[in-house]
Amino acid sequence: MTYQSVNPFDGKLVQTFEDLEDAEVERKIAAAHACFQTWRNTSFVDRARIIAKAGEILHTRADALARIMTGEMGKRIGEARGEVEFSARIMAYYAANAERFLAPVKLHPTNGEAHMESSPIGVIFCVEPWNFPYYQLARVAGPHLMAGNTMVVKHAAIVPQCAIAFEQVLIEAGAPVGLYTNLLISHAQSDTVVDDLRIRGVALTGSVGAGRSVAARAGKNLKSSSMELGGSDAFIVLEDADLDVTIPWAVWGRMYNTGQTCCAAKRFIVVESMADAFLERFTAALAALEAGDPLDEKTTLGPLSTEQALLDLVRQVDGAVAHGAKLALGGKRIDRPGSYMAPTILTDIAPDNPAFREEFFGPVASFFRVKDEEAAIALANDSDFGLGGSVWTKDVVRGRRVASRIETGMMFINNLDWTDAELPFGGIKDSGYGRELGDMGIQQFVNKKLVRTHDVKAPA
Repeated sequence: MTYQSVNPFDGKLVQTFEDLEDAEVERKIAAAHACFQTWRNTSFVDRARIIAKAGEILHTRADALARIMTGEMGKRIGEARGEVEFSARIMAYYAANAERFLAPVKLHPTNGEAHMESSPIGVIFCVEPWNFPYYQLARVAGPHLMAGNTMVVKHAAIVPQCAIAFEQVLIEAGAPVGLYTNLLISHAQSDTVVDDLRIRGVALTGSVGAGRSVAARAGKNLKSSSMELGGSDAFIVLEDADLDVTIPWAVWGRMYNTGQTCCAAKRFIVVESMADAFLERFTAALAALEAGDPLDEKTTLGPLSTEQALLDLVRQVDGAVAHGAKLALGGKRIDRPGSYMAPTILTDIAPDNPAFREEFFGPVASFFRVKDEEAAIALANDSDFGLGGSVWTKDVVRGRRVASRIETGMMFINNLDWTDAELPFGGIKDSGYGRELGDMGIQQFVNKKLVRTHDVKAPA
């Protein structure tokens, strides 16, 4: 049984779902391919009517959909509602802007006239993770459906109810059969889908291992792909940072979604003159968080998504300590029902410690002292990942200078606010390739065709 909904608050099994039979997978891909033949020629106005309606439904049912999410992967209810609302805004954004983003672009050749035009490529296969069960779907569905593609989607095995609910939103919004199809399939079946000739693009958000595997298979089939993988974002605190601003963002940046965010602040790199004050205040703020029912608005620390995620994280922290790191806070599971991990701060992490390069996907912060700005930049770039990061300073010009030198796909100065449909999201190095959201996100799976007119005789 691949798909199970288990509440991480109390460990109770809520519901199980059978994997689709191969014949049913074939039927659904065939329907998506057939739908594409019509949808590709559907006007932007008619596409937008469905996608905008889906956004309206998400907004109207934000609380109900959020409760499904909280029950399946433990996200605190306020954060869950915020995710559903952001998903609604993404759908509305692409409904309103897709035609403008994909409008023909006039070129200026030496002779004649030319333009670039955009057209959809076919059925897109998306493999999505559990940590943002609706947002991850909206940020591929909004752009790629508005571009004229159709989609088949394998969502994470622990959030099947969210996957089904999102598909139902689109159906209720008027989506034709085959426009957006949820697939409850195994990893082996997923490989078969990637190989299918009717699939023309592959998008994955997930682990580095999953990305390498799926990207290799897509590449073997000469299919376009985008990969949004892990991250180990640096949170750089310079000597002129305002800690009254910085500390709340540090807590939010590490603890949002119980730390289970690819672009979370994970490596806290603080110049020596600020290190003691920052660590003292950061430690106190994390220690004040209280575990509780994620459906309770007052809860400040939710559970991890699964019991296995908790066990893996504790094992990872124990390994870091065994290799010489020190615990400034936490390091253990919380003694209570559910999959709760104590907020944790690791210090004294040497370059030969596995923790120096690992991603901690949960409420674990790595703390580093550095001599100065140059050392902070060097340490921030000494990472296999390159998703995002932030720099904290009262001098915005200085902040921009530092941001430009960090090897990532995204940098934030005195904030960590990535929740805007207008802003492209993605990274480099082991964090993957391609971009989602913004104008760039809708360009990922479209054919950019050159059309030229030139009245000239053929060469002799």
